[in-house]
Amino acid sequence: MKIRSRTENKAIDERRVRVVVAERNPLVISALREMLDCDGRFELLASVQSGRHFLELAAVQEFDVAVIGWKLSDMDGADVLAEVQARKLDVRIAVFSNDHDIGILKQCVRLGAQGYCFQFDDPAIIFDTILAVAHGRICIPYIDINKVNDTPLSRLTVRERELLAVLSDGWTNLQIATRTGISENTVKYHLKNLYDKLDVRNRAMAVALYSRERRSQRQPFG
Repeated sequence: MKIRSRTENKAIDERRVRVVVAERNPLVISALREMLDCDGRFELLASVQSGRHFLELAAVQEFDVAVIGWKLSDMDGADVLAEVQARKLDVRIAVFSNDHDIGILKQCVRLGAQGYCFQFDDPAIIFDTILAVAHGRICIPYIDINKVNDTPLSRLTVRERELLAVLSDGWTNLQIATRTGISENTVKYHLKNLYDKLDVRNRAMAVALYSRERRSQRQPFG
């Protein structure tokens, strides 16, 4: 992502900030449109409900900021951010979330979002976020940046990560025991410790957490 030059920032100051919105809920789109129009500093160029349409739009249309919901009609914000990186699209994105989940915020930071605000924030906060991102700055709620990668998986040992990986591949306790040369009871003991560390109750929850964390930390492809 290129850094805005002083000339580019001055050009933005002299005109309305061009905004594209990607959000699956038409009511939220309507509310955002009304807010932006009433403020006068913004121009809503387009609104779409799917990630696919947003990515197509981002490839052909110039705008200053994209405001995207965390859940679109066909993909979530993590997928969109990863695709933006993979396709090397020169767009600046502020995530507009209705979920007060610090985990989502961490994902957004890891995946390169420049802004983050909540749908229930005061309009002034939303406007400030959009303006900051338009001018090449990062604007997110307070978070200890040293803990961005501090996830449940980061606290596992190498052996526990390997165990979680084979669980996600569908291995049974017997298969794990047979292939590692330990008893099923020992497997159960290790699984209990793993579940405790992850703060989950069973195999399905552990695998779901593993899949979610892997997706949020994946590297761009292409």
